[in-house]
Amino acid sequence: MNKLNHNRRIRQEALREQLCQQGHVQHVVDLLSKIGDDDKPVQSDALARYKVVIDTKLRLINKYLPDVKMTEMEITGEDGGPVKTVVEFVRPAAD
Repeated sequence: MNKLNHNRRIRQEALREQLCQQGHVQHVVDLLSKIGDDDKPVQSDALARYKVVIDTKLRLINKYLPDVKMTEMEITGEDGGPVKTVVEFVRPAAD
């Protein structure tokens, strides 16, 4: 892992920790639970406010933390070098 990628991972981890401490993700989950609760109907003005808050918080989270599918992975072998792969062809036994 080169120094640039190492520093990027450190910054992302710090931002992830900061967002976690600020409770943005948990707040979105709580609001979604309120909206999804059938026992407590939500008024349309409250629903509009919830939508704005959820959209804003999700944009903030996505700005600092890329989607998992967009995250680069660097796979290394046991010694930190490239991964070694062995391919063997097996002939089926004659019946």
